[in-house]
Amino acid sequence: MADEVVLLDLWVSPFGQRCRIALAEKGVEYEYSEQSLADKSDLLLRSNPVHKKVPVLLHAGRPVCESLVILEYIDETWPPEPEKKKESPRLLPSDPYARARARFWADYVDKKLFDCQTRLWKLRAGDAAHEQAKRDMAEALGTLEAELGEGDYFGGEAFGYLDVVLVPFVAWFHAYERLAGFAVAEICPRLVAWGERCKARDSVAETLTDPEKVYEFALYLKAKFGAK
Repeated sequence: MADEVVLLDLWVSPFGQRCRIALAEKGVEYEYSEQSLADKSDLLLRSNPVHKKVPVLLHAGRPVCESLVILEYIDETWPPEPEKKKESPRLLPSDPYARARARFWADYVDKKLFDCQTRLWKLRAGDAAHEQAKRDMAEALGTLEAELGEGDYFGGEAFGYLDVVLVPFVAWFHAYERLAGFAVAEICPRLVAWGERCKARDSVAETLTDPEKVYEFALYLKAKFGAK
């Protein structure tokens, strides 16, 4: 079909979840295709031959790879339509500086927060490197909370691009606490409150994975790929 939309994804992937949230916010109907990273499908390998990973958005058979690229594609392909009763929201700000700032912080999430998250489960608990990962994670969360400030959302009063980028990681907060031994609510209460605010939205509530299942997945990663 000319307008068929398919998302190649993994149930627990925060990168795929941000794409699902964006599609839901835009009201785009799509087919969800669960992928196995242990036994990658021919469709995934054909669609993303460079990185061979999820998520991949197929629109009319054409692949779009990398979640931040996918978010911008979704935002541009399904723009706001004021004539409709339910307007499709704009994810990225219209102001060029605000867009640049949102992209900067999205890059921070993917490079800094995800790196800290990976080190928490990958490194041996008690080692100096793991202790540093714990400090780095607390610092990264604090930095994001400072950027949030007193606003309801990262874009101000409206749920937008950076909220979509970051909110899937809220489901990982429980795993951070178990692996790092700190309470996110104690060090970043406004960030936790923001997460709860986001989860009141249907697009988020219907997408995020149960935190306990995320923690179990983190333990699986630790057992399979972590330091012995």
